Amino acid sequence: MPIRDCRVIAVEGTQAAGKTTFVHALTARLREQGVNVACTGEPARTSPFMEDIVLHGEGGFDLVAEMDLFAQHFTVPLRAARHHRVLITDKTPLNVLALAGLVLDLSEPRVGAWLRSAERMCQVWMPLAYDMVVYCGDRYDQKAGGDRMREKVLPLQDQADEAVRAALRKVPEVPVLSMPLNLTVAERVQWTVERVEETGLLAA
Repeated sequence: MPIRDCRVIAVEGTQAAGKTTFVHALTARLREQGVNVACTGEPARTSPFMEDIVLHGEGGFDLVAEMDLFAQHFTVPLRAARHHRVLITDKTPLNVLALAGLVLDLSEPRVGAWLRSAERMCQVWMPLAYDMVVYCGDRYDQKAGGDRMREKVLPLQDQADEAVRAALRKVPEVPVLSMPLNLTVAERVQWTVERVEETGLLAA
């Protein structure tokens, strides 16, 4: 991250694209290479609002829940980057923004106002905070493994993929590497390390 001398690589994609598994595998590989690297988890999995909505069936997606997730995508990476040379993040605030546009009631004036403001904030913040985005385009069977955190967004996988890609195109200052499809985790890591090394991002 330029403002803290830590390079930040975000991993993006739709639900069940293998992002979280890849984030941890890439982090482990870079540590093996002696890089002082950390990674962030997926904020939705620690959100009390998402826990209530998804696991306990209390209410539906609303502005409060989405705002909480959006905020975490700023505070969590900022804190994690403090003492590391490289940070790998599980998604970006643009991912929250893209999905919010699919699950919130767009006819409500407050929702539209928030989405516009959040989009503008992302356009300003992303070039400052992220050096690169690695996009995972695979779309695995979301029912595999019985991940209950994804149950309410099962039908939105394709729409979310399109929305996230569209959101990233609005921030052209941040390079996006589109990972080839159907790679194993090890192949994903190798491909990404080679691309990142080509950019000189990991140079001392």
